[in-house]
Amino acid sequence: MQALSAVDGWGAPHAYAGVVSRTGAVEARGELAAAFVWASVTKLCTALAVLVAVEEGSVALDEPAGPPGSTVRHLLAHASGLGPSDPSVPLAPPGARRIYSNAGFEVLGRHLESRTGMAFAAYLGAGVLDPLAMSGTRLDGTPAAGAVGPLVDLLALGAELLDPTIIGRSTLDEATSVAFPGLDGVLPGFGRQHPCDWGLGLEIRSDKAPHWTGSRNSAQTFGHFGQSGTFLWVDPVAGVACAVLTDRPFGPWAAVAWPELSDAVLAEMA
Repeated sequence: MQALSAVDGWGAPHAYAGVVSRTGAVEARGELAAAFVWASVTKLCTALAVLVAVEEGSVALDEPAGPPGSTVRHLLAHASGLGPSDPSVPLAPPGARRIYSNAGFEVLGRHLESRTGMAFAAYLGAGVLDPLAMSGTRLDGTPAAGAVGPLVDLLALGAELLDPTIIGRSTLDEATSVAFPGLDGVLPGFGRQHPCDWGLGLEIRSDKAPHWTGSRNSAQTFGHFGQSGTFLWVDPVAGVACAVLTDRPFGPWAAVAWPELSDAVLAEMA
């Protein structure tokens, strides 16, 4: 795919990109097996692990978790009231604001451990990484930002989020629907959004502007990006997922380059 060659001009020491369709067809630029830090793209794996636990009956989305009044659903949707990094002092009541929270995902990881009796990394491996043959990925840090893995694994995750195999379609549909609609919030790196729509661990594009995906992406597009210069978006309308791994930290360059790449990919797919 010619559109992927744009990553060569991003000024990163290494920049690799790929797309996968519902048919499983993969196009890639760069090394498929080289491991990079995923940063907050990790949250997609963590959310998927929680959804697996929900289907197994180990966890319920509306059971208490986090600060008083908060649930697993609130934590997944960045609506628990917890701030970015401190899990001890809520900044708002649950359901009142969309506050992007790494702390909330760390609380989720501990909650999953308490319900399953397994270390989070072990549950993530057994429930998500192993079934999806993501053998090059490991958790080297927190459930919020600790994954390290290669492009081939990130594309496997994208394929799963297009056509789920380890969770049911109805569960994915719930995860990709807006949780607690109407909440305003800040999309890191892109400013305050009115509203700042989010699903269950998955950021939903909706009508956000500016945004890290392209103008050609449908409003139903969902995914995540990371401060390590990494992203994965899934556009269910186009039937394609696009992943990027770099070792150039997120910055103003990405806010320009990522939407341009996304639009070029979708134009070429069309």
